[in-house]
Amino acid sequence: MRSIQLSYGCVCEDKKRREYNRSFLFGKNFSAPAFLPTPFRFAFNFPVCYFCCMNWHLLYIVGIISFAASYMGTGAVLHALRELQIMDLPNPRSNHLLPTPRGGGIAVTSTVLIGLMIAALDSALMPALFPVIVSLVLLGLVSWRDDLRPLSGKWRLLAQIACVTFSLRLLFHDQLLFHGILPPLADKFLAGLLWVWFINLYNFMDGIDGITGSQTLVVCTGIIVVAAGASLPFPTAIYAAIIGAAAIGFLCWNWHPARLFLGDVGSIPLGYAVGWLLLSLAYRGYWPAALILPAYYLADSGITLARRIRRRERIWEAHSQHFYQRAARAGKSHSQVVLSITLANILLLLLALASTTPHAHPMMHLALAAAVAGGLILILHMQAAPRKD
Repeated sequence: MRSIQLSYGCVCEDKKRREYNRSFLFGKNFSAPAFLPTPFRFAFNFPVCYFCCMNWHLLYIVGIISFAASYMGTGAVLHALRELQIMDLPNPRSNHLLPTPRGGGIAVTSTVLIGLMIAALDSALMPALFPVIVSLVLLGLVSWRDDLRPLSGKWRLLAQIACVTFSLRLLFHDQLLFHGILPPLADKFLAGLLWVWFINLYNFMDGIDGITGSQTLVVCTGIIVVAAGASLPFPTAIYAAIIGAAAIGFLCWNWHPARLFLGDVGSIPLGYAVGWLLLSLAYRGYWPAALILPAYYLADSGITLARRIRRRERIWEAHSQHFYQRAARAGKSHSQVVLSITLANILLLLLALASTTPHAHPMMHLALAAAVAGGLILILHMQAAPRKD
């Protein structure tokens, strides 16, 4: 089969082409808003050619198709789940009051899989996508089985370790995540440990309506703009568009009050897929952006995990102790909490983009990202605190 060309190179040599791309993206005479602090303004001040390298029309087409497939697929899955009575029943740690269909992630995972399979028709992309597709299928099947009838945690963890090990071996076998700071074996071990942790934190953070869809949308959008700003290979943006648009299609059904839940069949494969894209950024040297984009998820899950370890709790068991869950249980609506997180994530996106500029200061951007994530956690903690009469 003839390879499908995906516009890898820059096509910005022509002045009219540059002007067209800039106006198409931002409008004519665009400049950074004056009210933004300097680190955020850098995110808007890329040379035009950085963004011209992207075939934005193709990205929009891919996104629209992925969104439509996920939206219609989720509607069909919702009908099937109701017919089969596959429900998430309320329990003491739940943040919902009524039985709600669980397993909407079938549509999201299927959409992502089909999109990546189509991309893999390009013979140049097949080697990189093969381990990802195989891993998504395995994780989806194991997670769906867990949604229907709970599996032992060791079997779930074993499947995740197998997929991550397989993917690291085929995707990044000759690359070092820490760029020589650690011995190769230690580098691979720590990279795998971080990936498995990210998969599980993505699952644990899926605790209120709309949070996973919103998080996936913003992070994937961030990966697209970082890929554009850093002139990364175009397929990176294509993969992010497929995943992010599929998340939007599901979000339309999962926004508060949710008509169905994602389930492990969605959250586990999404955690793997988003982790794959973030690791791809880090392996190419853009590790600040890879840390900044999911900074809130990393902070909330990390602090909560440390507190549970300190209390000697069983950290592998489900709970409702995350800061966003406590704010929702204290009376804030799911929509209010998710919108607060999304606003913080947009600031993190701008910081991630700014961190890829030629004169960026990585530690400064990481410190600002920590301040944004820490500030949000503090706000959620204050909202969850009991009020004194």
